[in-house]
Amino acid sequence: MLTLTCEIRTPYHGMRAGLKLAALCLATVGLFWIDTLPVMAAALAAVTGLYLLAGWRLLRDGLRLLAPLWIFVGLVLAWHAVLADMTAGLVIALRLIAAVALANLVTMTTRFDDLIEVVMWMLGPLRRLGLDTAPLGFAIVLAVRFIPILLNKARGLIDAWHARSARRPGWQVALPVVLVAIDDAEHVAEALRARGGLVRPQDP
Repeated sequence: MLTLTCEIRTPYHGMRAGLKLAALCLATVGLFWIDTLPVMAAALAAVTGLYLLAGWRLLRDGLRLLAPLWIFVGLVLAWHAVLADMTAGLVIALRLIAAVALANLVTMTTRFDDLIEVVMWMLGPLRRLGLDTAPLGFAIVLAVRFIPILLNKARGLIDAWHARSARRPGWQVALPVVLVAIDDAEHVAEALRARGGLVRPQDP
């Protein structure tokens, strides 16, 4: 399986994973407080600037990772066009792009093991309460690992659509992507069951 970690060395790689995740959470909350189009456009420009600080290649890779998002952006804009409220639609679309771009920037510039270490540290209080956090940690690992796989499959479906139609892909591609995700999840579940699942062996 692949990861989203970028091979390009950037200044962000040297920052602590916990600091980047905390900044991501605060920035995402801040995005949802913005409700005006000019301010949201400025926020997206600031996110673009963060990419440009590390070079054009990182920005290009970031745009590539956003490719499957354009379908949902189109759906949001189409719905608000029907409602005759394009300003609100543009605010939501820009917010979605900025939030996903920020999340991508964190995963692209942070080692996967460092991210998991931070998440497991955050689950520490649950362990002290006697809860087994290993299954949750494993689920997070699988979710993050499968993101680039699903992105690649989504791009393949979009390319197949372009090969067969001159129209832009829309909601017709969203359902196949969901079905592919469900199919992959079933295969992984079967593989886990064949290997005993996540049940820990009993102590003698």
